[in-house]
Amino acid sequence: MLYAVAWPTLRLTHDISPPVLPLISGAAVLPFALVFIRPALGWAISAATALFVALAYDPVEGYGYPWQVVHILVMLTLLFAVAVHEEIRIVLVVWVATTLLFAAFVPGRDGWGWGIGIGALVVFGLLVRWLLLSRRQLAREEEASEHERARRAILEEKARIARDLHDIVAHHMSMIVVQAQSAPYRLPGVDDEVRAEFDALGSAAREALNEVRTLLGVLRSDGQLPEHEPQPGLHSIEDLFDSARRAGMLLETEATGAPDRVSEAVGLTVYRILQESLANSARHAPGAPVRARLAWEPGAVTVEVINGPAAVGPPTIGHQDRSGGNGIRGMAERAAVVGGQLTAHPRQGGGFEVRAVLPVLLEA
Repeated sequence: MLYAVAWPTLRLTHDISPPVLPLISGAAVLPFALVFIRPALGWAISAATALFVALAYDPVEGYGYPWQVVHILVMLTLLFAVAVHEEIRIVLVVWVATTLLFAAFVPGRDGWGWGIGIGALVVFGLLVRWLLLSRRQLAREEEASEHERARRAILEEKARIARDLHDIVAHHMSMIVVQAQSAPYRLPGVDDEVRAEFDALGSAAREALNEVRTLLGVLRSDGQLPEHEPQPGLHSIEDLFDSARRAGMLLETEATGAPDRVSEAVGLTVYRILQESLANSARHAPGAPVRARLAWEPGAVTVEVINGPAAVGPPTIGHQDRSGGNGIRGMAERAAVVGGQLTAHPRQGGGFEVRAVLPVLLEA
């Protein structure tokens, strides 16, 4: 379209022979095609054509500019594109060269006036450039933030999975271990062959439990994520106690006070602390008497699990064995999430004690 305008109007502004008109017009306006891909190259071609036209051809009488209007518009558009897209040093070179070109060939003082306008056009182009760069940077930061949110969501989900796997799998595996270890003592008439079978079963269960802990170490992170249904709670505590007794644990339970409307988070935390504490007692103090106590008070609940020294097999110290279990850490994390505190320590004379005080968060 620009070429269709430039060709017929060029003979009205400059004294150029007709055979040359299409060539000069094309050199003046066709560089506009490079405005989005190579604006600096397009400007260079257009400026070189302007210099050639100003030196080689005179404008017709009554026309006061060295170039036709279409040529000027194309050159200024390319200058603006250079200011928006090219490197700053290229922008400065193009700015100065365009200003000198207009100052040298536009008659009178209009040349320097054009220089001021060219400077304003370049400044406007730089402002547009910085605006585009700011938006791109903002888009990149938003994308990075989205990736970070997705990464943290994955880590939090892995932490939740690891915590629940440890609470559930370790508990039941520990019950298998204690049943296998205590069976020769609980069942009369067990011969050596059956005793060896029970020992092999216990060893295999312990090895599987240690491998599960290794995998959980990969899954754990510092993220926390609210629990999702279905989850156990206060209604599942009696089943937990019955399961421990069926596994041969000498379990004594005590509950004082009565729970009022307790939030699901606190109910789940009470259950998990009891579950993990009983599992640790079975694993580290097989055959020892265990006492679990729940004390409900206005605004708080105290959870205590105390076991004596091991009665079957060699005793272990504490609830963190050489496999580096995550039990106490997981219980402490759960208690902290609901605003409570948990302590766990060996007792004088043998045994171990876990005590947690949790605020009772009433459901709305």
